Amino acid sequence: MNPRRRKAVASENAGIREQSFAEFLVQSPPEQVRTKLRGWGVFDYKSIFSRAIGLNAVFHEPPDENSVSSEFIRNYFRYADHMFACRQQMQAFTELTVENFHFDIYASGEYSRILEKSWSE
Repeated sequence: MNPRRRKAVASENAGIREQSFAEFLVQSPPEQVRTKLRGWGVFDYKSIFSRAIGLNAVFHEPPDENSVSSEFIRNYFRYADHMFACRQQMQAFTELTVENFHFDIYASGEYSRILEKSWSE
């Protein structure tokens, strides 16, 4: 285990940071989330999520074409992978597990139907 990570402890929110959620999403999301992603045709969710998080750590908005080099554009995935790794190592964090943290993922239409149903009750 990375020395900057700690196993989840009993005290509530002890060391839980953005990196905790990012690591959980990329490395060990709940089975129902993985199943739903595969059903949507998303098989390499680890790369998609980690690269999105890595790029967002540096670019809060898409950069204009003159802000990045052609080298970066051609190899953005390598840079994004390293940005994610660097972001994860910025501070120590508590590792979340499916035993102590639950979530689900919804498509926009699916979530809209859930909201509509809750409003009508």
